[in-house]
Amino acid sequence: MTPTTPRVTAVDTYDIRFPTSRELDGSDAMNPDPDYSAAYVVLRTDAADGHEGHGFTFTIGRGNDVQVAAIRALRHHVIGRPLDELCADPGTLNRDLIGDSQLRWLGPEKGVMHMAVGAVVNAVWDLAAKRAAKPLWRLLADAEPEWLVSQVDFRYIADALTPQEALDLLRAGREGSAARTDTLLERGYPGYTTSPGWLGYSDEKLTRLARQAVADGFTQIKLKVGADLDDDIRRCRTARAVIGPGIRMAVDANQRWNVDEAVEWTRALAEFDPYWVEEPTSPDDVLGHAAIRRAVGPVKVATGEHVQNRIVFKQLLQAGAIDVLQIDAARVGGVNENLAILLLAAKFGVPVCPHAGGVGLCELVQHLSMFDYVALSGTTKDRVIEYVDHLHDHFLDPVVMRRGHYAAPTAPGFSATMRPASIAEFTYPDGEFWVKDRAGQPATHQPNGAAA
Repeated sequence: MTPTTPRVTAVDTYDIRFPTSRELDGSDAMNPDPDYSAAYVVLRTDAADGHEGHGFTFTIGRGNDVQVAAIRALRHHVIGRPLDELCADPGTLNRDLIGDSQLRWLGPEKGVMHMAVGAVVNAVWDLAAKRAAKPLWRLLADAEPEWLVSQVDFRYIADALTPQEALDLLRAGREGSAARTDTLLERGYPGYTTSPGWLGYSDEKLTRLARQAVADGFTQIKLKVGADLDDDIRRCRTARAVIGPGIRMAVDANQRWNVDEAVEWTRALAEFDPYWVEEPTSPDDVLGHAAIRRAVGPVKVATGEHVQNRIVFKQLLQAGAIDVLQIDAARVGGVNENLAILLLAAKFGVPVCPHAGGVGLCELVQHLSMFDYVALSGTTKDRVIEYVDHLHDHFLDPVVMRRGHYAAPTAPGFSATMRPASIAEFTYPDGEFWVKDRAGQPATHQPNGAAA
């Protein structure tokens, strides 16, 4: 009997929500009550190895059902795909998903639909890495430069980065990669923490968590700002007094300000030596970021977690609008587009400090930064990955922090697989947690994974 070709048999989706707003975890000037959520997707297959592809995109509560519906709208492109072809060339599926003309009309390449593409594409990379028995960062770092270039969509960015330039960058990045792999496995990748800095936290909690961050080996923390200047001055003064002059402190306005406000507010906080000001205005305002950068130096300007695609990143770099580029593993169209953005940043010489936190974003983005270090930029100088100590216990392969560094994952995949019990408990609205919550009954677990 001729063996059948393994294929994708189902694309299952889940609306998973955690009630983080109740402790003001994640609160900032624009998002005062976030419920960290994941529009989650599982690619089922009929392969004998039993591997599945897991992916998701991050939201903060209401609207997660819309995001799940968007993922479902892509299923017909995925079901029935031969696994060998899919995992050997995720870029083909990426182009098919982005190129669906009727769904593309909803973007193009931005918003809910593009985030849905990213969730599905990331699930494919998770599956490919599991079948290759490698963590994703190593799958990418070991790949031939020519193949990596084939995974990048150069449409709309070729005026800033040609395929040949990308190939040259990746070939150069292979020099010394073995030694950098050893260093990564030994030391990990540097992180910084936002855990002390949520806007809704009391000064006592800020003080305690900032002190703990320094004790844990972090050399940078971040504070949310932008709602009230006097309050921000007090909080920055408090944090700086706790961490001392040798620890970097970034501030994040989460898009709160007009351009002139951003300049005035950042200058008012300058006495506390902020390392960067993050998302000072609309993520779409390329020229606004450039104007802010010219006005607030030496404070650096950082943005990217809400930048919707590689094209806007290209413009930010071309305009000299940012000092720090912040990729997000789930905002753009998945690994393929993030490869394009990492290559753009490498060409322009701008350090990448990813956005993380949320649900599972730390788990995902560590792989992209580690690939960048080992096989592209070759450095961790002025590069850190955001870390937030929320919800990691819900994943089978959660991040591990050692002395302020992300330990390199060794398990195959994209670290995206959520525990089945967590999916069952926090699926909205019929998971155990939400059913008990509506009935006024105590939950079995706290949303951060600890027992009640």
